[in-house]
Amino acid sequence: MAKGGFRGGSYGGGGMNKNMMKQAQKMQEDFLKMQEEMEDKTYEAQSGGGAVTAVVNGKHEVVSLTIEPDVVDPEDVEMLQDLVMAAINEAMRRAEASASETMSKLTGGLNLGF
Repeated sequence: MAKGGFRGGSYGGGGMNKNMMKQAQKMQEDFLKMQEEMEDKTYEAQSGGGAVTAVVNGKHEVVSLTIEPDVVDPEDVEMLQDLVMAAINEAMRRAEASASETMSKLTGGLNLGF
């Protein structure tokens, strides 16, 4: 190496790196805590004026499905299928919107690809 080249020590004195590491660790802890909380939440949606109610959790699993007996028509199974899908899909959208909102709060609006 030529005279006057880079010598010794870490760039920036190291203090900034320690602070950044602490912030990253805190953010990771906060993320894991929020992830657990999101997975435990439930999201409900209805279709057909309340004839079908779907409840999903933050893991995007259906945890409950309620169908009012008067909407069950053996002659029109397709309508019932549509109502069930609509309720489940809306509950899933609500779960996803909540997760996105929570992640945005955690990351301060940064787009980190989550």
